[in-house]
Amino acid sequence: MSTATAAALGVAALFAVFTGFNDAGVLVGIGVGAPGLRPSGALALLTTAVLAAPLLVGTAVATTLDGRLVPPGAPGPASRAQILAGIGAAVAVTVLLAARRLPTSLTLALIGGIAGAGTGGGLVGGGGDAVNWAVVGGVLAAAAAAPLVGALVALVAARVVATLPPSSAERSGGAAGRLRRLHLGGFAAACVAYGANDGQKMLAVYAVLLGGGPDRYARSPAAPALIAACFMAGGLLGVRRLGGAGGGLVATRQDGVVVTELSSAGVVLGTAAVGAPVSMTQSMSGALIGAGLSRGARRVRWRKVLRLSQAWLLTLPAAFVAGGACAAAVVSLVS
Repeated sequence: MSTATAAALGVAALFAVFTGFNDAGVLVGIGVGAPGLRPSGALALLTTAVLAAPLLVGTAVATTLDGRLVPPGAPGPASRAQILAGIGAAVAVTVLLAARRLPTSLTLALIGGIAGAGTGGGLVGGGGDAVNWAVVGGVLAAAAAAPLVGALVALVAARVVATLPPSSAERSGGAAGRLRRLHLGGFAAACVAYGANDGQKMLAVYAVLLGGGPDRYARSPAAPALIAACFMAGGLLGVRRLGGAGGGLVATRQDGVVVTELSSAGVVLGTAAVGAPVSMTQSMSGALIGAGLSRGARRVRWRKVLRLSQAWLLTLPAAFVAGGACAAAVVSLVS
């Protein structure tokens, strides 16, 4: 193994660790929001989905991040080093916002960082803007719609569930067991959705660093195993930050957690089918708000919702500017 390859593997592993640290706390927090799962079991299920989902549902999202936002054959294409600069900028923006206690999305930052790298690197290098803005626009539209659709689906689903008559098992005192089973199924669906969409950013970064398409690495046992192991290591650190289901956006109930899991999983799986990178945490936050609204607007802590929305709106432009600046610096150094 060459020194360059070893360095690329090391950076890919570190990115997977950071992703686990950043994402797992929120998702596992949802998983333990109802009886039936311990944090360790929830993290193991989530990691299994990260490992298996690319083989089960494909790598459309990883392909978008790796080669569709900034196509390799575009005029004045950004080099791998420039895209890596954009990835680094995305991580830096996520860390800085988190340090200021502003919850944000690493996936959203990654989209901004890669698009910024294609723009800054292409313009400084004299090749022009290398970004496919039609794809970027479609991705951003999906990212903006996902939490709104999640909220609407969860609102409707929660109201429908509330009107259903109790089953014979519930009348005889079996409601708790039925709810646990639904929760396990809902969380499993959410894990698969994460692996099919949000979790594929790790596979995309691996492909950027090592060269070759994401589909090639998804079918090789070494890459998914490394990604999953590093994701779990980061997740073990991230779950220490658990703050309960929903991050305080809504006073959650067990039935609301189940509705949130199923609604957000449906939305994220739908966007994965068309290759649109969408944040699972954003979709879950929207679904939590929708489930809370089904019990009245006062159930939602609107100040926290506003703060979360502000962080989301700040993430992409900040990552875009940082990615452009970093890529321009790379071009200047090598030219």
